Amino acid sequence: MPRPRCSRCKRPASHCLCALIPDLPSHTEVLVLQHPDEVDHALNTAHLAVLGLRNATLWVGEVFAALPGWLAQPGYRTCLLFPGEQARSVAAFGSDGDGRPVRLVVPDGTWRKARKLLYLNPALADLPRVTLADAPPSRYRLRKAPMEGSLSTLEAIVAALNLLEAPADYAALLKPFDALIEGQIAAMGEDTFRRNHLPLSLIHISEPTRRRG
Repeated sequence: MPRPRCSRCKRPASHCLCALIPDLPSHTEVLVLQHPDEVDHALNTAHLAVLGLRNATLWVGEVFAALPGWLAQPGYRTCLLFPGEQARSVAAFGSDGDGRPVRLVVPDGTWRKARKLLYLNPALADLPRVTLADAPPSRYRLRKAPMEGSLSTLEAIVAALNLLEAPADYAALLKPFDALIEGQIAAMGEDTFRRNHLPLSLIHISEPTRRRG
């Protein structure tokens, strides 16, 4: 018989994280585009991020027919949090605007899945890209990052908002995240944790330190 689950945070009721989830405002509007394979992942950090932000939305799918119309809504300067040849730092993009707040679009999935989302939704290709030039080290201790600068989706959103909304601090979003990690480690046992690391969907959102030939 399946264990009862919290309808909000989707965790087992005995390990509900809702008490740790903040309720934070932001001028920045966040849209997370989540690949369907991430929905039932035990470590769904994008869901935690959206729960803790008033001005955030999560869409699940591969093709988002409503995206062009949503992006055309006035009042925001829109950018895509994803590396690219012409990508700028989040801080630079946020500081050179015309007074309008930023609309931050964040693909959620592995490298391959995130790139697929971009390919299947051409409207994303027209957006200016931004990166985190000095990304903090990931707190995701369940697996070593596949490359330098890799962060979970939640960590990337926190880092971006701390730059765009300074001096506001969005570290409170990391409290349920840290509890989730600690719970996973406790459940598997310290010895197992050291030998094997759980799979992790990471998106590389920081400025590449070197190019691949």
